[in-house]
Amino acid sequence: MKTLLGISRVPFLLLTPACVLLGLGTAAWETGHAINWLYFVLALLGALSAHISVNAFNEYFDFRSGLDARTRRTPFSGGSGTLPANPAEARKALIWAWTTLLFTAAIGVYFLAVRGWWLLPVGVVGVALLYVYTVWITKSPLASLIAPGLGFGTLMVLGTHYVLTGHYSWAAFWASLTPFFLVNDLLLLNQFPDVEADRSVGRKNYPIVLGRPKAARLYVAFLALAYLSLVVAVALGFLPAWGLLGLLTLVLAVPTAQKALRHADDLPALMPALGNNVLINLLTPVLMAIGLWVA
Repeated sequence: MKTLLGISRVPFLLLTPACVLLGLGTAAWETGHAINWLYFVLALLGALSAHISVNAFNEYFDFRSGLDARTRRTPFSGGSGTLPANPAEARKALIWAWTTLLFTAAIGVYFLAVRGWWLLPVGVVGVALLYVYTVWITKSPLASLIAPGLGFGTLMVLGTHYVLTGHYSWAAFWASLTPFFLVNDLLLLNQFPDVEADRSVGRKNYPIVLGRPKAARLYVAFLALAYLSLVVAVALGFLPAWGLLGLLTLVLAVPTAQKALRHADDLPALMPALGNNVLINLLTPVLMAIGLWVA
């Protein structure tokens, strides 16, 4: 059990309910709170299982590639350290990754049966991203930049909204843009401590190909787009004004952006920014969801 919890990276799983709650918020706003709570619970379990699966695949492939042996772990990057400490458990990690993937797929098949085949594109793209992330996506700077936000933002919010309402909507799409940019930023900033280790195993991301200072500017640009997309969505009428509760995390975002720009190459000084970045990713979609719920 200790091994399974380690390779699941349990502390990082909080991001999933935050994003699923945003899909619940858009569904509640559109339907007047007519929520099928069984569907919501199943959607949350499927999303959590998918997150565990990608974490377990990541742990397994990083261990097999030798990356774990080269990485200096931080609270925000470098894996859990479970397999380097217990090499004999590597096969268990792979089995766990496939088991949780199949559980996610089973929930997806159920929703295809009860909600229709329009959910299939979200499911197929999500499963593909889940499996190929560590093997192929991490070798492309652009793909490694946008894949995390696509999975946790676009697909998770739209998918949750669809299973709760039976349709997609512009409200869900616009709401998903904020976690799209934020989660991309989460992974981008977390790559800063691992530049040398990632480069040694053939990974290519923007902190590697651009250098940390230029990647920090990209981080700030995505952070600005996360909040700007929310303001535009409200201004155009796709989301209610209460959705602007998500802007409250600007009190964290502004100093975090300043630290990223100022300390891009000073990793010890950058660590507080990585911690704030996690809080921004967790609190912003939850605050948006609360705003949508009360609107």
